[in-house]
Amino acid sequence: MSQKTREKSPRASSGAKSRPASAKQAAGKLVEGTRAPPFTVPLAGGGTASLADYAGRKLVIFFYPRTGTEGCTRETLDFSRLASSFAAEGADLLGVSADSLKAQESFHRKNLLKIPLASDEEHRMLSAYDVWQEKSMYGKTFMGIVRTTVLIDAHGRVERVWSKVKVDGHAEEILSHLRTR
Repeated sequence: MSQKTREKSPRASSGAKSRPASAKQAAGKLVEGTRAPPFTVPLAGGGTASLADYAGRKLVIFFYPRTGTEGCTRETLDFSRLASSFAAEGADLLGVSADSLKAQESFHRKNLLKIPLASDEEHRMLSAYDVWQEKSMYGKTFMGIVRTTVLIDAHGRVERVWSKVKVDGHAEEILSHLRTR
């Protein structure tokens, strides 16, 4: 797998498959066919990842709510298990959450992941990709990540958005989509 990085400078639910968002509703502001918002985020293990690092390759960004939780662990392990298959399809993977870099590094080490994880504690990338939203649970509202996956094409355009993702079978669904392109 060819993950490009620059050194320091630079649901736990099963059931129905997630549905791609239409161009009009694609994760709110994120519209399929438009340029992907630029980003630079720190990576677990050092360095950074920027949209420009993936020029000429497809990029699958999966946004997950929290390291160490059951659903997020399963989702991340699924993408990691399929990393070489994604690479064979010309796609790089990047997992992003609002967890601290220290938490990301611990999660990465503990699960022996084969894919990069990024930390966005300041919510800049999360907001640009419109996955940092108001959520509600048990009658309380709070800000958090809506589990979403974004496929960016080799030209830096949003090819497809999967919103409110269900974990089971999701990584396979994305890989299947890439194979039919």
